[in-house]
Amino acid sequence: MSTLDIDTVQAFLLVAELQGFTRAAEALGTTQAAVSMKLQRLESVVGRRLVERSPRAVALTAEGIAFLPHARALIEAHGRALSGDKPVRPQLSLGISDHAAGPELVPLLERLHAVSSQLTLSVTIGFSRQMLDGYDAGEFDAVMVRQEGSRRGGENLTEDGFGWFAAKGLVWRRGETLPLATLAPPCGVRALAVRALDKAGIAWSERFVGGGVTAVAAAALAGLAVAPLARRIAPAGLVDIGPAQKLPRLPPSRVILHSKVSDPAKLTALRILAATFRSVAAAR
Repeated sequence: MSTLDIDTVQAFLLVAELQGFTRAAEALGTTQAAVSMKLQRLESVVGRRLVERSPRAVALTAEGIAFLPHARALIEAHGRALSGDKPVRPQLSLGISDHAAGPELVPLLERLHAVSSQLTLSVTIGFSRQMLDGYDAGEFDAVMVRQEGSRRGGENLTEDGFGWFAAKGLVWRRGETLPLATLAPPCGVRALAVRALDKAGIAWSERFVGGGVTAVAAAALAGLAVAPLARRIAPAGLVDIGPAQKLPRLPPSRVILHSKVSDPAKLTALRILAATFRSVAAAR
């Protein structure tokens, strides 16, 4: 009688969740060829083709879609079997910069839970500087932040381009004071935008100060002000008025993952986090 191998089922789940062999290989810390071989072994055991492969994309077959909930249930049962009757599940504490996560946060948590359901996730959203300070103080296992100043190290997840985003109906003319919607200090993006405006000799005033990027984007959508945002996280309905209004070009900014964990389950979860973020960010 054939039996399912946990490693091959885990590989299948990652390919399905991350929609590709390359990202799944990153999450598993192995090669694309190794992941492909695991999938072939799994398909041989179940006697069905689970994944359609093409040069540009990977998609589940009808059999793969049907197998997906069973695969998730098996991995969850495996995790429970390993943990036994332990009352406390391992906790992975993450600090995430609001300006770094954006719309990726939902798929990030969805996919992380799907393949790491044996972990309890503790997520704090805030300014990059505050997240780094908390990380240095031992409050977080890992942080996903915008690169701050001269700080080095960490894993590069993506590089964002920025723009000056406003509602289509907002009217601003050169020579007038530019109304801004920003996060409060010590937001690095705010500092970057203010520095660029001061250097260009453009007068500005804060018309809206938000506690999160969602609030800042809402103020821009409502026509209150212009918001400096990464293009990746700017919501539909906003337009980058920078080129047309000859506003100063904002420099790009990297999103970095810093971590200091050694627990195998947490390391796997962080690899999945990094691979998922790259996958979703590249698709935008």
